[in-house]
Amino acid sequence: MKKPKRDYAIQTVTNALRVLDAFRGEDEIGVAELSRRLGLHKNNVFRLLATLEEEGYVEQSPTTERYRLGLRSLELGQAFARNHTLSARARPVLEALCRATGESTHLGMMDGFEVVHVTGATPERALVAAPRMGMRLPVHCTALGKVLLGCASDGQRELYDRAVVAGARLPSRTPRTIVDPDKFFEQIRTAAGRGLAADLDECEEGLCCAASPLYDVSGQVVAAISVSAPRSRCSEDRLLDAIGPQVMAAAESLSKELGHVVHSQELAG
Repeated sequence: MKKPKRDYAIQTVTNALRVLDAFRGEDEIGVAELSRRLGLHKNNVFRLLATLEEEGYVEQSPTTERYRLGLRSLELGQAFARNHTLSARARPVLEALCRATGESTHLGMMDGFEVVHVTGATPERALVAAPRMGMRLPVHCTALGKVLLGCASDGQRELYDRAVVAGARLPSRTPRTIVDPDKFFEQIRTAAGRGLAADLDECEEGLCCAASPLYDVSGQVVAAISVSAPRSRCSEDRLLDAIGPQVMAAAESLSKELGHVVHSQELAG
């Protein structure tokens, strides 16, 4: 019998990748903090950081002596965005949607129960929603997450309910975050029916977002695209009545490029 791939894993390499993974959402981290988070001895963490620094994947701040991601990490992320088939196909659509709306656009995919922002486009104007490439955010308070989970299989939603919700309130990020599980599942059912989800100050105060799903040739949801805008110039009406239809049209166009065919029963639904 063929051994599972995990039996071939090299622990030192795994720990080095865990170090890099710890920088998600962090500007800088010290050795002691990394040691505590990863459950590794400080000497081991220091040696891992020294190796990653030598290769350019992390760098040490001369001011704080804490560590941050280096240029090689940026280059690797950009290489993924360039070479990933879906990302490459999405770029022209995201750029066109960005020009049409004058707002920031993103392509997002689910990883576990988080949304990963894979790529995007940002307009040339003074006040814009900040680009989120590489950022991970919770499913329940993002338009991307809502539409991805809403349009996923029943099994995935049930798994989310058991693993994340489990009858308790969802974690709040802003005063407008939906924390009641029943209201949340009602919203994702609506998102699935419309093919559009919205986030109004739920993930970040002062920011709204509309998202629509992407389907592949098999009819499976593979990702979603979104438009994010500052609330100062985007009312709920503009988001849902003006931007929403543009997001849906862009998502439908890209889904067709991926080979998805809308059947009559889907149109009827």
